[in-house]
Amino acid sequence: MRFLAFVFGWWVYWPYSVLIASILRLKGIRVGRNFYIQGVPYLKIRGKADNITIGENVRVLGDIDLRNRENGRIIIGDSVSFDTGCRLVSANDAVLHLKKGADLGGFCIFNCGSDVTVGEDTMMASYCYIQSSNHGIIKGQTIKTQPHSYGPIVIGKDVWLAGHVVLVAGVTLGDGAVVGANAVVTKDIPENAISAGIPAEVIGSRPDA
Repeated sequence: MRFLAFVFGWWVYWPYSVLIASILRLKGIRVGRNFYIQGVPYLKIRGKADNITIGENVRVLGDIDLRNRENGRIIIGDSVSFDTGCRLVSANDAVLHLKKGADLGGFCIFNCGSDVTVGEDTMMASYCYIQSSNHGIIKGQTIKTQPHSYGPIVIGKDVWLAGHVVLVAGVTLGDGAVVGANAVVTKDIPENAISAGIPAEVIGSRPDA
């Protein structure tokens, strides 16, 4: 397909996208109108396929990795866009909800053992990592065999995460928050606050127009 696009133009992905959307529907995934993809959807469905919903006018500019298990749900809202290599994982009873107009850079990863919500028109640069579960680390027992702990993550609307940001379980980012590159967010960030660092700290606020 990439060679055909090189020769004939990007329009060749539209009929290809219709085919991919049809295959996803046959597998039980709910897909809205005008789905567009320039790569391959990798599926690892260990729960219910119809727990994955893709809204209308969703764009995937490369490959995407969709995984669920137990009763995990993935809801991709209308007009959400992904650059290549994003991975969405939802397990237990978690709901991963990307709301209308969210825009994700390449290779962003969502590991959701508890609910994760991304607000409308929020943007993420490449390699952001969202993790709503943690391993147990008690001594005398291997970490691999210990139960996880969980905490929901809420990202408000119109939030901007720069590249390589990490969000850990239990944090909330208020509407309009900005997080600088390489930050590790371990506590809540207020609305319209600018934060940076490891761990992330508020260093300012968005200016008025």
